Amino acid sequence: MKLLEQLRAGDEGAFVALVARHQDSMLRLASTFVPTRAVAEEVVQETWLGVVRGIDRFEGRSSLQTWLLRILVNRARSAGTKERRTFPIAEIGPTVASSRFDEHGGWASPPAPWAEDIEDRIDAAGLAGALRAALAALPPMQRQVVALRDVDGLDSREVCSVLDITAGNQRVLLHRGRSGLRRALETAQGRI
Repeated sequence: MKLLEQLRAGDEGAFVALVARHQDSMLRLASTFVPTRAVAEEVVQETWLGVVRGIDRFEGRSSLQTWLLRILVNRARSAGTKERRTFPIAEIGPTVASSRFDEHGGWASPPAPWAEDIEDRIDAAGLAGALRAALAALPPMQRQVVALRDVDGLDSREVCSVLDITAGNQRVLLHRGRSGLRRALETAQGRI
């Protein structure tokens, strides 16, 4: 891995490239753990310092991105968050109303695909604000899982490693988070 070698050699350009690639997603993730953007920025800054100090100890058992995000999560948690690592499933009702399914468990009315015309693109642009607000309104662990999976593109194994949660918990949090986003978008579109 050429980037890793450059980082270990103290190549400033390699570090700048790494920061440019991951800064936004790190800030987004840190914001799900802490109460303000200022604290999130501080957590990200501390993470970068930890990376600089610890790059020689990176063993390569995970991807560099997963290692980086794991450092961030540890720093964010120690910055005062009281997030639980498990989500009490029994306390939550169904994520999708049973009326949306037929007697065989299939969709009573399947989600309609969008046609690729200009009106749909305009609608999609208008819904972006509603989607951002809905993501911000999700419970923190759901928001973290959805952001890492659907915004940053991590796979389930990486998300479990970064957040230190089980695969089953990750699936539940992802499903509940996506369901919440779907409800918010349907409401914004006037479908509910």
